[in-house]
Amino acid sequence: MQTILEVKNLTKHYKQHTAVNELSFHVNQGDVYGFLGQNGAGKSTTIRMLLSLIQPTSGEIYIFGNDLNTHRNEILQNIGAIIERPDLYKYLSAYDNLSIFAKISNMKADRKKIMEELDRVGLADRYNSKVNTFSQGMKQRLGIAVALIHNPSLIILDEPTNGLDPQGIADMRKLILSLSYEMNKTVMVSSHLLSEIELIANRMIVIDKGKKIVEGSVRELLDPSKTSLQIDTTDNDLAFVTLQNTNWTGSLVRKADRIELQISKSDIPLLVKHLTESNIGIHALQPRHSLEAYFLSLTNPENHVEPVAN
Repeated sequence: MQTILEVKNLTKHYKQHTAVNELSFHVNQGDVYGFLGQNGAGKSTTIRMLLSLIQPTSGEIYIFGNDLNTHRNEILQNIGAIIERPDLYKYLSAYDNLSIFAKISNMKADRKKIMEELDRVGLADRYNSKVNTFSQGMKQRLGIAVALIHNPSLIILDEPTNGLDPQGIADMRKLILSLSYEMNKTVMVSSHLLSEIELIANRMIVIDKGKKIVEGSVRELLDPSKTSLQIDTTDNDLAFVTLQNTNWTGSLVRKADRIELQISKSDIPLLVKHLTESNIGIHALQPRHSLEAYFLSLTNPENHVEPVAN
């Protein structure tokens, strides 16, 4: 599979602060690639370096097989991006915004082309409305239309669901998937929400403090056979002894107020049955992907429960 984006040992220092630290990853053609990390992990800094908005301290960036340092203009002409919130002309209409950005991109976009792009993002019926009357979700969708107007091969979206209500998030999710499956675009999406990345991405990376923690396919990283289960029962001591005589004993851990173990998601009903048949009541069950547990340890360390060992 062709590699569209390759980053090698990318580093960015700001005086005493290292925002990105020896970061390496790659994005394949056709990927919806999740770029996951807590706020402040270095996602936006990395994206700004990918778009040549800031210069890296060290490292290499190759896009479409070319070095960004030596083929900057050629590369950027084939990328569409939204960094944080789209920069739009709020007192102009959606149509006029697209028309202006098309001219900036040296695109000859006639009325038909502009209306097609507005229709693609669900704004054709508001083509003549001023942007300052739009909801945040509508502005985000118009921003994607701006990013698409020059028909780029690679789309980079930095936290595209920030500030959106649940319907806006669902609309954005649907739009991102359509970019991949209907338009055959390669999409890189940064987010601090694992749940969103899980729903849209086929590959992903998790970064923390500018460093790569893990990279791989979403299916493998969120394998349901690697579920961490926390259990609180009417008698945790008895439940722990009971579960020691089962196939799950290898990962069993007794905590002060609960029991934890690694279990296949499909085995959870069997575990519940085993406990209830042993006359042990269950107060709570909290299944969590191993990656989810780990990611929550990065985003909410003060509330983190140590993940169950493999």
